[in-house]
Amino acid sequence: MAMENTCPFCQLTNDAEQQIIFENETCYFIQKESEQSVLEGSGLIIPKIHTKTVFDLSAKQWTDSQEMLKKAKDRLDELHSPDGYSVGWNTGETGGQSIPHAHLHVIPRYQDEPYAGKGIRYWIKQFGNARNLTK
Repeated sequence: MAMENTCPFCQLTNDAEQQIIFENETCYFIQKESEQSVLEGSGLIIPKIHTKTVFDLSAKQWTDSQEMLKKAKDRLDELHSPDGYSVGWNTGETGGQSIPHAHLHVIPRYQDEPYAGKGIRYWIKQFGNARNLTK
């Protein structure tokens, strides 16, 4: 498939900063070195085969994603001792998905962050984001 040839998540070894931390039968937990200075400990859980969105995951990919999430949390708790987590899928361009390969964001959160206490819905809930439904 053409997308698999250009998809950065299908070609992990093309990015020297991208590290595979864990893997199981269908998924990886990856971290990118350049993102660690702001998003300490953050990473992604991605299916090994090109799967466009979270809605396209197989039952096995769901189960394996959950396994990766628990394993990633254990590792991040040990290495970074975060105070919480933001975990989420962006789906579709309007939903914020910039790479059309399903990926679950795993973001450790810390009490000393400027945006501590602001979850993944914070920016979406702002009044300035209200739809303009006038015709």
